[in-house]
Amino acid sequence: MLLYGWLQKAAKARGGTKSLIYRDTYLSWRGLAHRVDRRADEFAAAGVRPGDLVGLMLGNVPDFIILSLALSRLKAAPLPLDPTASSRELEMLMAKVPLRGLITRPRGGEGAQATASSTQAPAPSAPAPAPTATPAGKGSRRRAVPESRRRLQGTLLSCSIFGVDARPVPKKAEDQTCAVLVTADSAGDPKPVERTAANLLAEAQHLAQALELTEEDRALLTVPLFHSFGFDVGMAACFFAGATIYLEDEIAANRIAKLVRDQKITLLPGTLTLFAEMGRLPASRPLSHKPIRFVSLGGGLTGAALESFREKYGVRPMSCFHTTETGTVSLDARGQNGDSVGKSLEGVELRVADPKTDKPLAAGKLGALWVKSDAISPLKLGTSPGSSKSAPSGTRDAAGYFRTGDLASLDRSGRLVLAGREDDLVRLDGKRVALGEVEGCIEAFPKVSAAQAQVITDPLGGPMVVARVVMKDKMSVDPEAIIDHCARNLAPYKVPRRIEICDAL
Repeated sequence: MLLYGWLQKAAKARGGTKSLIYRDTYLSWRGLAHRVDRRADEFAAAGVRPGDLVGLMLGNVPDFIILSLALSRLKAAPLPLDPTASSRELEMLMAKVPLRGLITRPRGGEGAQATASSTQAPAPSAPAPAPTATPAGKGSRRRAVPESRRRLQGTLLSCSIFGVDARPVPKKAEDQTCAVLVTADSAGDPKPVERTAANLLAEAQHLAQALELTEEDRALLTVPLFHSFGFDVGMAACFFAGATIYLEDEIAANRIAKLVRDQKITLLPGTLTLFAEMGRLPASRPLSHKPIRFVSLGGGLTGAALESFREKYGVRPMSCFHTTETGTVSLDARGQNGDSVGKSLEGVELRVADPKTDKPLAAGKLGALWVKSDAISPLKLGTSPGSSKSAPSGTRDAAGYFRTGDLASLDRSGRLVLAGREDDLVRLDGKRVALGEVEGCIEAFPKVSAAQAQVITDPLGGPMVVARVVMKDKMSVDPEAIIDHCARNLAPYKVPRRIEICDAL
């Protein structure tokens, strides 16, 4: 009930003041609490129990926040899902995660519904069929049949309820699951990351302290709430501080800049691409309100781009480093060095070690990054944290340090500088992409012999995936056909923007 507890505290203290604004509508703290209670009662009537996991396949809309808080009241946990996720990704995730429910948008989640059910939902008068599963064995995947499917009252959202074994609720409140967030493992497959109440509380405290958040702040959330960075800033830090939330699902630099100015936004978490586009807008006068924090995920602006942004808005973006497993690791609070992602937050310990021997390295030396903090997930769901003298990427060592899989260095001032990955995972506007997964998808196309994917940064389009492809026996094919093939099998952000046909790689 951690998230719901923060809502109750804010509703009691701030009552009729604005809590959540989306386009031309808003909810007060008291009104938000009322809607959350109604949804919680509806979930309980549908059979959602403490410990259950419910998938939310929604974008940046008020329902995402309302439903997440309602599940928190029931001691259940939201599992945010990308509405554009492919059927393959959803199948793999549902094989790992025992979903009790799945909420989808109108005309959205068809792949999810097809994955979750091989038959139509039963009529209300018919008895609900028992959940079925394929026989356990190598390569088999569980395919659940919904017990029921209904529409949430007053909305167009569909709610499917599945029959799963009840998950035990830990006796200690700090060990209860508050959310399950999804990232990608080294092969590009979905990786569920469980966040306990202790993890989420530590993350909220780290962010609130580092960004000096208060109830007077106004946060504009353009980063997706189903992404761990958006969830941590939007659901954890903002509700912990009692800050007002502005939701935005239209990522256009000119619109974002106008909202920041008109609504006197004090916190804008975003990506390097967004801030670069904002810096290229026609000249405008610096912002007059204070404080203003532009938080750039994964790195900041540098050189002429940084100076242009500062002249237009009067502030510099703060670069930060955040992962789904660790939460927020570091922040360049002054925005002075876009080449680094700042110093570690209070309560977060960093170590850079030799990738093979795990021996700590001196300042400036490149090595594997290890992180230790209370915000790190225990990784109990669908994977194992492990414990060994030399932990592989994505696990802990005996001292409790988590190996992120990133290659990095620490300068003499303690600032963290990222320099790629130990595996072929890359970050694309905060999302993980396994280049091997993209290459495998392209090579599954009948006429392709081999493929090589990489990420490039276009001056106008930002970071994107491109691929070089060798055809079988010099066959001819329209590159658009390969892109269409990828679009049917990969999430949109993983699909190559450009295909180059070549004789050899």
